[in-house]
Amino acid sequence: MNINFVAMGKLKESYFREACEEYRKRLSAFAGVKVIEPEPAFLPQNPSPAQISQALEKEADKLRGVAKGYKIAMCIEGKTLSSEELSEKLRGISLNFSEISFIVGSSYGLDESFKRECDLRLSMSPMTFPHSLARVMLFEQVYRAMSINANSKYHK
Repeated sequence: MNINFVAMGKLKESYFREACEEYRKRLSAFAGVKVIEPEPAFLPQNPSPAQISQALEKEADKLRGVAKGYKIAMCIEGKTLSSEELSEKLRGISLNFSEISFIVGSSYGLDESFKRECDLRLSMSPMTFPHSLARVMLFEQVYRAMSINANSKYHK
């Protein structure tokens, strides 16, 4: 199993990068892990809705080129799963796919047409989190799900 974390843009804060790297290392015991960070489209201060739409379309083209296998769009309107449900979902996906891509958009999210192309829309919570923190949370939850599937003590 290979797991891709595809997120628009690089993490700026070293403590978020370090946290993601720690979970990436832990996850590597269960799967191949790759972090892919395409450059977000440029937007001016206070962009218009049309400029945002164009930027999201450009970003979607970049994402189409790097997101492989079973594609999971991370978005607020997505399905919420418990840690146990996520572990079951990943176990099921692994029966038919050798690669999973978790996809995080830029600050304006993901293009709607791209989300329709994905296999699943997943939400961390109905609450809003900073993108950097959400990425750490996603890494941790995927690690937790893989730990559950491996019957490790981490989840207890």
